[in-house]
Amino acid sequence: MACLEVCMERKFEEEEGMKGDCGTTLDGTVDLNGLPAIKAKTGGWVAGAIILVNQGLATLAFFGVGVNLVLFLTRVLGQNNAEAANSVSKWTGTVYIFSLVGAFLSDSYWGRYKTCAIFQVIFVLGLVSLSASCYKFLLRPRGCGDQLIPCGSHSNLEISFFYLSIYLVALGNGGYQPNIATFGADQFDEEDPEEGHAKVAFFSYFYLALNLGSLFSNTLLSYFEDKGMWALGFWVSAGSALAALVLFLAGTTRYRHFKPSGNPLSRFSQVIVAAAKKWKVQMPPPSTATDGLYEVIDLDDSSANNSNRKILHTHEFKFLDRAAYITSKDLQDQKEGISSLWQLCPISQVEEVKCVLRLLPIWLCTIIYSVVFTQMASLFVEQGAAMRTTFSGFHFPPASMSSFDIVSVAVFIFLYRWVLDPLAIRLRRKKAKSSSKGLTELQRMGIGLVIAVLAMVSAGIVECYRLKYAQKSCMHCEGSSSLSIFWQVPQYAFIGASEVFMYVGQLEFFNAQAPDGLKSFGSALCMTSISLGNYVSSLLVTVVMKISEEHHTPGWIPGNLNRGHLDRFYFLLAVLTTADLVVYIACAKWYKGIKHETRPETGEDGERRV
Repeated sequence: MACLEVCMERKFEEEEGMKGDCGTTLDGTVDLNGLPAIKAKTGGWVAGAIILVNQGLATLAFFGVGVNLVLFLTRVLGQNNAEAANSVSKWTGTVYIFSLVGAFLSDSYWGRYKTCAIFQVIFVLGLVSLSASCYKFLLRPRGCGDQLIPCGSHSNLEISFFYLSIYLVALGNGGYQPNIATFGADQFDEEDPEEGHAKVAFFSYFYLALNLGSLFSNTLLSYFEDKGMWALGFWVSAGSALAALVLFLAGTTRYRHFKPSGNPLSRFSQVIVAAAKKWKVQMPPPSTATDGLYEVIDLDDSSANNSNRKILHTHEFKFLDRAAYITSKDLQDQKEGISSLWQLCPISQVEEVKCVLRLLPIWLCTIIYSVVFTQMASLFVEQGAAMRTTFSGFHFPPASMSSFDIVSVAVFIFLYRWVLDPLAIRLRRKKAKSSSKGLTELQRMGIGLVIAVLAMVSAGIVECYRLKYAQKSCMHCEGSSSLSIFWQVPQYAFIGASEVFMYVGQLEFFNAQAPDGLKSFGSALCMTSISLGNYVSSLLVTVVMKISEEHHTPGWIPGNLNRGHLDRFYFLLAVLTTADLVVYIACAKWYKGIKHETRPETGEDGERRV
């Protein structure tokens, strides 16, 4: 027996409470040496805590660049507001597009640990080159880049080096981000009830660590950068990223790993091609739908890589079942020793494709939410810069307002976990007269969309009042109005609350509903929805400016916001998000959760509630 061999090889004596299974995980994870992972020596909250701190430091480094990038582009590189907002949206979108690259390499070839390490190295290199370029030639004359001293012109080579640096940062953070979330979840065995509960909690604390990591960037770093100390802020970010990398490597021996399962693109293509080849094949009726469907029976249950649980057959997308239907030609080929996955695929491989197809409508509905979320790093900052930011001689940087978003995230994470979720569980138990879980992931994501609508309405109302105050003072002046920047607090707080329901629910949902061999891909879907949200935001700003300039010179979002109508843009986003919510509800009702084959170790049916 494999477990006995592992015990003998490691001279591991069975401890109390190990239930005779050598204390190894039941989900198929392995240790650094490729042997079944021992619970007492790997994973758990020790490894989870290392990853949470690593995430906090890396996020501090990333937001040290991202949170004030829109102001850097306007003050140092001389871009106007609309151009800078578009540049930030494109850059942020590229960050999350790279998450697909990281997820592909992780699931297919490198594994999550190696992928996280490599992309963190790229992240550090990008931050170091950005800091050096800023110190050497971007900030001329010295002290420029604040609200008073403009920076001089820059050569094409200098600007190109700047963009190379920030896109190295985008590549490093993008490739690392989806894998670190999934790698952290890998440290908890979901087949163990206690660790399975800890795994669900990990996603909430992971998002909390992400936000707390950005708190330093959004307050102290943002303050120094707003004063023109850009090089200092970027060097601090580089140091934080280096510390995160060192900490991550220090925990190497403690981590649990899933082995990569091969190129998912080829597996998906094989199903599509095999189904297309048999498009004329007459399939059996639904009552006997599993008859004649090919499946590989793995008799080697001791395999260290036996972590990909079989997915139960479903009746959606039945045209794909043709890829697994055994025809007379397939039987003849098997007798002759000829087999090809491009002709006949196991039904479990077909179900992987079905899982991804079922996820896509839900994923598409999250993109509009990301359009709302991205305004916090662009138009919210520009709106704040046009308001009164000085109090008793102290200047409050507009980008620091995102600290209220972070506080809101922290409050609502604990409020949800300790108040709302237990309350939902009690209500469901009374209704169903049986034990039940709280709000499902899909329900929480829907609540997030509702709160996002409130955030845009709040931002629009504040902008209406800001314009009213600006008209009383000086409509055409570039200076700020007399309306306090703290009127933005509600819109930031609403965004933070919506993140807890949308993004935490999203992380849990895509990680739970993705096939075992595509967990990083599931996390990457969260990142790419943010990415496309940024691109859609950029496109929307461009279209709105083009149309509004024709009817209302100088457009809704001009360089001088006092002459524009940013409030109308916010209300437009509220309308679009409401329409998206309607579509989302329909998709959520249609969605059916993934079901795995029963595991004899747990005796559970493997169904996940969504």
